Amino acid sequence: MGATPKILAFAGSTRKDSYNKKLVRVAAAGAQAAGAEVTVIDLAELPMPLFCEDLEAEQGPPEHAATFKRLMLDHNGLLIASPEYNSSIAPVLKNAIDWASRPAEGEGSLAAFAGKTAAIMSASPGALGGLRGLVHLRAILGNIGVLVLPDQITLRQAYDAFNDGGTLKEAKRQTSAEALGAKLAEAMKKLGGV
Repeated sequence: MGATPKILAFAGSTRKDSYNKKLVRVAAAGAQAAGAEVTVIDLAELPMPLFCEDLEAEQGPPEHAATFKRLMLDHNGLLIASPEYNSSIAPVLKNAIDWASRPAEGEGSLAAFAGKTAAIMSASPGALGGLRGLVHLRAILGNIGVLVLPDQITLRQAYDAFNDGGTLKEAKRQTSAEALGAKLAEAMKKLGGV
C-alpha cells in the first residue's frame, strides 16, 4: 500500500447552487472513505482574468491563478465535475486549466498536470447529463499529461437529483458517485501516483 493519495476536487462552475459542485462533493466523500486526502475548492473563490499572455508578461500570473496552480502542484489526483456549455466545457474551467498550464522557471513542462490521475463527471439539466462536454474535457486533460480514468459519471435532470443536504435522492446515483471517487483513490494507490 502506497502513501495516502492527495486529491484536488472542484467543479468547473462558479454558480452558487451549482449541480456540479454538489456532485463533486459526493465523489470527494467517496474518495475520502477510500483513504484519500481530499481538498475541495470552489473556483468562485479564485476568480481569474481571461488568460492573456500579454497580461502574464507584464504582471506575472494573477494571484488566484498562482494559488490554483500551487494547489494543483500539491495534489496528485483530480476530481473534476464539469458543466456542459453548448456541448463543451465551461469557460471558467478552461481558463483555470490554461493558467495552471503556464510554465514557471525551474518547472518541467505542464508540471501542474503531468503524471496526475483524474476522474471526471458532469451534472446537467439535459437528457445527456453533460456527456458531450466530458468528451472535450477528457481530450484536453489527456493531451496535457493527465491519465483520465475510463469510468465517469453523467447526471441528467440534475435539477431534481439532489436532496437539500447535497446528497443524491436516488441511492444508486449516490453510490455511483461515491464509487467514482473511491476508484480514483484506489487507482492512485495502485499506480503509485501519490
